[in-house]
Amino acid sequence: MRSLDPDVVVIGGGVGGCAAALALCRSGYHVVLTEETGWIGGQLTSQMVPPDEHGWIEQFGCTASYRRFRDGVRQYYRDYYPLLPPHREDPRLNPGNAWVSPLCHEPGVALAVLEAMLAPEISRGRLLVLRHHVPVGLDLESSDRVRSIDVENLSNGSRCRLRAQYFLDATENGDLLPMAGAEYVTGSESRRETGEPNAPDRPEPGNVQAFSTCFVLEERAGESHIIDPPASYDFWRSYLPKLTPPWPGPLLSWEGVNPRTMEARRYEFDPHGEDPSRCTGLWSYRRIIDRTLFEPGFFTSDLCLVNWPMIDYMEANLLDCSVAERTRRLARGRELSLSAIHWLQTEAPRPDGGQGWPGLRLRGDLAGTPDGLAMAPYIRESRRIKTIYLISEQDVSARCRPRETFAAPYEDSVGIGHYRIDLHPTTGGDNYIDIEALPFQIPLGALIPVRMENLIPSAKNIGTTHITNGCYRLHPVEWNIGESAGLLVAFCLDRKKLPREVRADAHLLEHFQQFLQAEGVELVWPGDLDLHDGDPHRHMTREPSCLPPLPPETTREYTPLNVL
Repeated sequence: MRSLDPDVVVIGGGVGGCAAALALCRSGYHVVLTEETGWIGGQLTSQMVPPDEHGWIEQFGCTASYRRFRDGVRQYYRDYYPLLPPHREDPRLNPGNAWVSPLCHEPGVALAVLEAMLAPEISRGRLLVLRHHVPVGLDLESSDRVRSIDVENLSNGSRCRLRAQYFLDATENGDLLPMAGAEYVTGSESRRETGEPNAPDRPEPGNVQAFSTCFVLEERAGESHIIDPPASYDFWRSYLPKLTPPWPGPLLSWEGVNPRTMEARRYEFDPHGEDPSRCTGLWSYRRIIDRTLFEPGFFTSDLCLVNWPMIDYMEANLLDCSVAERTRRLARGRELSLSAIHWLQTEAPRPDGGQGWPGLRLRGDLAGTPDGLAMAPYIRESRRIKTIYLISEQDVSARCRPRETFAAPYEDSVGIGHYRIDLHPTTGGDNYIDIEALPFQIPLGALIPVRMENLIPSAKNIGTTHITNGCYRLHPVEWNIGESAGLLVAFCLDRKKLPREVRADAHLLEHFQQFLQAEGVELVWPGDLDLHDGDPHRHMTREPSCLPPLPPETTREYTPLNVL
């Protein structure tokens, strides 16, 4: 077995992993970054989910390097695509003109920009990226220190031993945590443990948000691109989610619920007649190419990224099962997505009274996979390492802080973010939990494990609860988490200190925060925010089918408990 000895190993090449690797290389350290698939970028690329962001993102509320990524995506379209002049000159170009996000774009463009950002570090020898590699073994130097990690090449079965001073877990599911024997949580904590008003009475470790296998469609009117139904199509065609509150109809239907009110709603879908400003249509919801922004004829169709409720796989989670069972569950999730495609092509009710759009064509070439679906499932909830500070609903919920403009202030802030507490239906039978959150900070304490010294969480596996994971899991926040974790390790290596020592020493903490700010990491929100502007879907209240604020009576009664 060959071995490598970089300064730092980052396991997981998703959003957090890429940000961490970039930060470490900028700081002068040698890094090995591993990625399970053939594409770095995670949510942005292999999972095919354009950024979910807040309403201030164009001015502030992210790190400088994340802003460079966003600017790079827009510049890529300006440089290589025949945009019409008004759109080429638009500083807020949104290639998909989608209503869910101010920047919806193709996964391949995100991949190209990320690879361009990493390329100089690869060329100068500071970064080695091992694609198609997964961790298969971990050796401990002591009970609280990792000595090495063995990774396996999925292409040929060869193995490599990675030794380093620090190891960052940026995997989508927190895969290193059980391997290292680290203390961690899955699913939902109990209300007695966290005091959270929306936590259940008892812990439910198997109660994890659904994952989704996304895909891209175009519409070729007058043609037929109907795929064969998967073997489980009849099952999914009649599948009714067992959720509380109940789902109003079959999953493969236009019936759904308003996440903020839990009232039944009916989705709209029309590849030819949707107005994205109405915020009701699924075709324009996560559209990644609006053909009207480009020279006539360059695109024959819009490109629609499907990440809709009907492909949420909520039968079982990926965190509490064997490798064989995980493979089976992933396959079932892919069959659900293929079933959704076949249903859309053949049975979905059309506005004109007909059924199905046979011209809907699966764009597997944009996914880079044989079956046309995303390389990897979109993971909403990971294992979460136990850290010296736990971010709770009381810290961030607007309902728990009714007279506040901001979430709980943290003296050890290492970044900022904003998104609603947005939990999708779960494997334990919970329907949506969708709660207004205040602009929040990322506390350093949520990145420092209670015991492990050189294993640092760097993605969705930080010290959040099941509830607060719902607002800390999105693209710019995960990037900030990864970048701050990488800079923390660089700071510790520079000074021969442990992460917990940095947080415990006011002088060290001040210097670390100055280091973060010099690297372009924002630590506090501006004091004059208009909270109404922070909801990217604020305009949705114009339509009754859109999402108004959640009424108070739909949440559990809030009684603080001093249990932490």
